[in-house]
This record gives sequence, C-alpha cells and structure tokens, in this order.
Amino acid sequence: MNAFKTLLIVSVLFFSGQKVSAHCEIPCGIYGDSLRITLLYEHITTIEKSMNQIIALEKSDDDANQLVRWVINKEEHAVKMQEIISQYFMHQRIKPVDVGDLGRNTYVKQLELMHRLSIYAMKSKQSTNLELMGQMRETLHLFEHAYFGDGHTH
Repeated sequence: MNAFKTLLIVSVLFFSGQKVSAHCEIPCGIYGDSLRITLLYEHITTIEKSMNQIIALEKSDDDANQLVRWVINKEEHAVKMQEIISQYFMHQRIKPVDVGDLGRNTYVKQLELMHRLSIYAMKSKQSTNLELMGQMRETLHLFEHAYFGDGHTH
C-alpha cells in the first residue's frame, strides 16, 4: 500500500505541469550577467598582455620557459572565455525565440556575437595577432548592448 501511495504522489507531481525555470544549471541565484561581461573583458586584456609578452620574448634570447608560460597563460584565458560564452551565456542565459516572435532579431544578434567572440577566442589560441584584441573588445561591446540594451554602461 505504501508503494502505491508513493507512486501516486510521484505521478501527481510529475504530471502536474509545473514548469521549473532557472538561469544556471544549479539554480543558485548567485551569478550575475554584468560580472560575466567584466570577466570576459579581463580575459581579453590578459590574452593581449600574453601576446605582447610572447612577441617580446620571441625577439630575445631569454629563457624559453618564460615564453612557454605566456603561451599557456594565453590559451588558458581563451578557454575560460569560451567556457563563459558557451556554458553561461549560450547554454543558460540566451533564451530561444521562435521565428516571427518579438525579440527574435535580438536573439539572433546575441547568438551571432557570442559565436563570433568564441571564434576570436579560438583564433587567439592559434596566434599572436593583436588585431584580434580589438575585434574581441568590439564584439563583446556589441554583445553587451544587444544583451542589456542600449542604456547599459559597462
């Protein structure tokens, strides 16, 4: 009889139609979108500094170990950017909008900018092209305004 009651309660709860909505994989309520944007800017600055150090060390006869450390640092921060872009924004924060619905253009713009930023992060792992840094900052700036609206200031 207890098993039947348990099954009945579980069935009622399962089929009750209540929708659970959360912004993170574990609905903790502690993450902030502005902080994630700040972290992305910080990662860009760190990647840029790493690139500059790599360029300088390549021209000198200094210890190769230091060069390797800067390469690893650059790549680690690019990966951290990709994790924030993918795991936080694309998996959890940017919500799908059906074709024809209000907000569809904003949704598509946000996806495009996050995808572009992820590609720039990937390219930053492959080179020391400092032009990428400007492209990354501009893309993040555009995303920030597409995400928060034009009234948002970072």
